[in-house]
Amino acid sequence: MVADDEAGAIQTDVPARLDRLPWCRFHTLVVVALGITWILDGLEVTLAGAVSGALKSSPALHLSDAQIGISASAYVLGAVLGSLVFGWMADRLGRKKLFSLTLAVYLVATAATAFSQNFWMFLLCRLFTGAGIGGEYSAINSAIQELVPARYRGHTDLVINGSFWVGAAIGAIGSIVLLQPGLLPADMGWRIAFGIGAVLGLSILLLRRFLPESPRWLMTRGRVAEAEAIVAQIEAVAGERRIDVPTQPVRLRVRDGGFGAVALARSLFRLYPKRALVSLVLMASQAFFYNAIFFTYALVLSTFFDIPSEKIGLYILPFAAGNFLGPLLLGRLFDTIGRRQMIAFTYAASGILLTITAWLFVNGLLDATGQTIAWSITFFFASAAASSAYLTVGESFPLEVRALAIAVFYTLGTAMGGIVGPWLFGSLIGTGERSAIALGYGFGAALMIVAAAVVWRYGLAAERRSLEDLARPMSSI
Repeated sequence: MVADDEAGAIQTDVPARLDRLPWCRFHTLVVVALGITWILDGLEVTLAGAVSGALKSSPALHLSDAQIGISASAYVLGAVLGSLVFGWMADRLGRKKLFSLTLAVYLVATAATAFSQNFWMFLLCRLFTGAGIGGEYSAINSAIQELVPARYRGHTDLVINGSFWVGAAIGAIGSIVLLQPGLLPADMGWRIAFGIGAVLGLSILLLRRFLPESPRWLMTRGRVAEAEAIVAQIEAVAGERRIDVPTQPVRLRVRDGGFGAVALARSLFRLYPKRALVSLVLMASQAFFYNAIFFTYALVLSTFFDIPSEKIGLYILPFAAGNFLGPLLLGRLFDTIGRRQMIAFTYAASGILLTITAWLFVNGLLDATGQTIAWSITFFFASAAASSAYLTVGESFPLEVRALAIAVFYTLGTAMGGIVGPWLFGSLIGTGERSAIALGYGFGAALMIVAAAVVWRYGLAAERRSLEDLARPMSSI
């Protein structure tokens, strides 16, 4: 820290020192310990879909198609509420304090899901499971972006968000094994499947103890000595290697009060209204696209292709592979070619491919294998597109309200596209009419194409730029 002549002001080079770091084992620890969030989410969503047939035939629950859709919507609603509450807390109390809290909420709720005795208990457990995952989204997206050097930020963020599909693969494999006829009692396989999430989450709690608070968050609270000590520790891990980047200090005025809704509203409506529009469009379109289609994918396979519940996982595995490979292989291009170009391309490609898939589906030209291949190709691009929406929000707004901004846009986007999607598609599938479902697919495709046009016109060139350059901290002088 360097003292400033102006009363109440400080000067620090913490952001520049973080951005000039080479990739080291500290960054790998960040990816593993925090990236588990998306693995858990993928596990939960996949299990809920893959075991839908078992939930319908369960002697205790005996859920209908509509109730399965409602429970999926309850999970998304819980994620929305959890994101808002825990996002506000993450900006106010810090990123690190929320790591254990949000994970604990998830662990308790998903473990309780395995013991559900009726629909209402199952519904409540899904609500709180979603709340834990939603809280993780806002706090952890913020921390990842604040800890990873600028030149790696896009690729890293996309791959971590894409790790949702690693969890999806785990859930698919678990469902294949646990739902084998005769292996377990009729009401036991799906219960053990949900227990997998609790065991996986519990294993990561100890790992998160080794992660520090975000130095960028600390510096805005005037705790610059702590921030610089943490950066020094990371530099020691990285060794002598440094990337030659400008190290111009940031000048801040220490503020006693927290930052909340008023400060966020000022950022959205006065400072960055175009960024707010882009963020909303990206989040809403991908939320409908993903939640509507993936939450009900198992129902499509069982209803129109007569795939038994114990075989659903076999069709989810290649689908999950395509979704993970998209961010993994395309992610680096978001840091080289550029954010605006790649976001527009992946959104447009997703919409066009979904339109083609819908036409093939409604005309009965696909069997279960063909449908899976079509989805895998479509979501290779859609997965990168959806991940880039979270990246865009985090990069667009000041550090002091970053977690809350992610929470608000996740909430708005999910409310506009995610909550109604599973219920709507569950109802459409219940009609048994391919044409009705194809109309829903067409609407999702149109949303993605509109989002591509919006980001092409108003998107932010954020590649390889520091977060403070993209959006000055609100406490900057």
